[in-house]
Parts: sequence; structure tokens; C-alpha cells
Amino acid sequence: MTDAAPPSKSRDLDKLLLRPGNLVGPTFDPGVQLRDDLQEYAKILVVGAGGLGCELLKDLALSGFKNLEVIDMDRIEVTNLNRQFLFRLEDVGKPKADIAAKRVMERVSGVTIVSHFCRIEDKDIEFYSDFNIIALGLDSIEARSYINAVACSFLEYDSDDNPQEETMKPMVDGGTEGFKGHARVIMPGVTPCFECTIWLFPPQVKFPLCTLAETPRNAAHCIEYAHLIKWDEVHSGKAFDPDNADHMKWVYDEAVKRAELFGIPGVTYSLTQGVVKNIIPAIASTNAIISAACALETLKIASGFSKTLSNYLTYNGVEGLHTKVTEFVKDKNCLVCGPGVLIELDTTVTLQKFIDMLEEHPKLLISKASITYRGKNLYMQAPPVLEEMTRSNLNLSLYDLMDKIPKDVLHATGTINKDNKKSSGLRKLRVVFKGVDGVTDMDMAGGA
Repeated sequence: MTDAAPPSKSRDLDKLLLRPGNLVGPTFDPGVQLRDDLQEYAKILVVGAGGLGCELLKDLALSGFKNLEVIDMDRIEVTNLNRQFLFRLEDVGKPKADIAAKRVMERVSGVTIVSHFCRIEDKDIEFYSDFNIIALGLDSIEARSYINAVACSFLEYDSDDNPQEETMKPMVDGGTEGFKGHARVIMPGVTPCFECTIWLFPPQVKFPLCTLAETPRNAAHCIEYAHLIKWDEVHSGKAFDPDNADHMKWVYDEAVKRAELFGIPGVTYSLTQGVVKNIIPAIASTNAIISAACALETLKIASGFSKTLSNYLTYNGVEGLHTKVTEFVKDKNCLVCGPGVLIELDTTVTLQKFIDMLEEHPKLLISKASITYRGKNLYMQAPPVLEEMTRSNLNLSLYDLMDKIPKDVLHATGTINKDNKKSSGLRKLRVVFKGVDGVTDMDMAGGA
């Protein structure tokens, strides 16, 4: 029988959490206790405080979550103000995360939001382990890949390579591009992770230099000519800064001259900013719609009041309105959300030798790797103080550093070289020491 509920300010939320239903999750237990536990214990991290992140932070606070944190490395710009509604003119130049947290706490009573003005890579793995759910409001494939790898690193598998539910770190990912957007649920080990479906993101459009230099056909060609070719000719050795207004104005002026020479219309200052910074025009209403979907899925995961999305929703508002849900399948050979890459080692291999091996490993190709084991830093490339503290471990055997355990999981964070592109990443490694009691032939199967 449902508990008798006292009067609540969250009337609509109570209709979801205090009553049974036909589409609920297997663990759903309606009642006042569920609502109170959700508000007191559920801890959500919002990654990104831009157009989508602002909406997410507000929606989650209004959905009953009282313990939120937000991380973003950017400062507020004037161009943000038309769609990032938590910011004001006087906030220009201030950290987005700080102001977004402050404004939501001013509007929603009882919510506590901790802000982090830094890069996502600046936080160690243990920071992310503290959250029940991670909600992404990012505009970068590289940042999504990094957070995806971090969340999947917590996943553990049993002896039959089945994911252990208690180690899953759910993610809800949203993205917008003009009048289009997506919302997806990622349950590591069960649904496809970001890396499983990386092919969903088309490669960035690049223009051949010969076209820019000889036969420009549109305004974007003129802008890229000024940005990539003319700038270096005139400012030899001086780096172009896309956030410098004088630099951007120079590119705009040169692009206008180029367009007039070839009779090409359409070069504007705003288009120049968009082409140089690879900015897709953001629509406030799209952000609001996708954020609502993400907040709802977050609430479903946390409470179980309804089954979650299966597992990728797309929205298109270019002509009318069209939404579709597609159920993608997990890649069983995924290097990120799978059991981990199996590496066989002799007990004499030092930590330095192991790090060198990662750089040459055909599946990993990780350079400048930092290594952690069960939350302990074995070696850190940065910051300098941690590098100095852990440097002495490089000459020790990895077997000793892992307390002489025959097989276990390590995490390597570093620069991943893939398809001639470099990006920050994290990989889970299953290390097995050869010739040690307790290691069976089955443990060795499939080793690299």
C-alpha cells in the first residue's frame, strides 16, 4: 500500500514517485521514502554549463535532485547570452560553472550545487566515482569520449565476463545542432557506450587548400582562406587566437576582400566566427527539448518509476517536428566498455617498461600514460608535484606495485593516437602475470 504523503511542493513529481504504475522498473518502490531518498542521497554530475548544460542544471534541480555538481572550463562570452539563460551581461568573463550554479540555487530553494571551473581531465578518476549518474551537456566529441571512458572504467565483470550491475555508472548524454538534437541513455556493459557508436558522428568538414587558394565557391571558402592561408602569409610565426577580437576582425576584413574579388556574397562577422571556431548555430528551444528528455531519463534511472529509453532518441525540428527512438546494440569487442584489454606480463616487468609497452600496443597506442591501481596513483605524468612523488615507482616491478596479485585491473590515462588523431583518453587493462599460482590457462586466453 502506498504511504500517505504529507503536502509537498513537488506535486507533479509526487505523481510519479508515490504511485505504482504499469511501466515501472523492476526495483521501483513508490512512496514518500523514495522521494526523500532521491532528494537526500542521489548525487548527479552535470558536465558542461553551456546552452544545454544550463537547461540540464535547471531541469534536474526542478526534478527533485538536491545534490548536484557541475564542471566546465569556459568563461562566459557576450555571444552566449542569447541562449544560455542563466547568464547576464555583468557575468561576461566569469566562469560558466560558477554562475550557473549560483543562479539555479537562487531560483530553486533547497538545492545545493557545487561548481568546478576546470578541465574534465584535471579531475582524477575518484572524483567521478562519487556520483550516481553523469549527465552530459557537451559540444565536443573528444570530451564525450573522455567522460565515457572514465564512466566505463568503473565497470567490473564477473568470471563469465558478465557486467556486474552494482559497478555500472549510468550516463545520460544530450547534444544539439541547430534544430536537431539527441538524447541517449548509456548503461555501461548493457547498452552501447559512446565509443560503440562513434560512427554516428560524421567527420568534420574540411576544405582542400587548393580550393581555398584558387577556386573559392562560397563564403566559407573565403573565410578559411583568410584564416588558414592569408594569416600565415602576413603574420609569419604569430599564432592565430580565435578568442582575440582583433584577430577575428582581421580575418573577417580579409574574407570580405576575398569575397568581393570573386563576386561571392554572404560573408558576415558572425559567419566568420562560426566557420573559424566550427560553431553550429544553437537554438534555445532545441536545448530545452533535449534537456527535458535527458532530465526525465535521469529521473527514471535514479527512481525506477518508468523504464528507460531504449536507447537513442533523435529530434528534428527543421520541418515540423519528428522524433524517433532507435535501439542500438553494444559492440561486444569495444575497448572501452568491454572487460578490458588483456595484457600478459612477466613478474619482472617494471612500471616504466609497462608504460613503454602501452605506446607500442596495437590496440591501445597510449603515449605519456599515467597509471592508477585501485584508486592509487602508481605513476602520474602531471602535475609536476605528483610526477615527482610517483617517479620512484618507475623502476619497481609492476607485480610488486600491485601487491603481488596474479591478475587484476589497471587504468591508464594518456594521449591516444587513433586514425592519425590525438586525444586524451582512458583505458581499462586486465593485467595477468605469467607463471604465478592462481593464474589458469583460461586467464591467458585472448592475451595480446
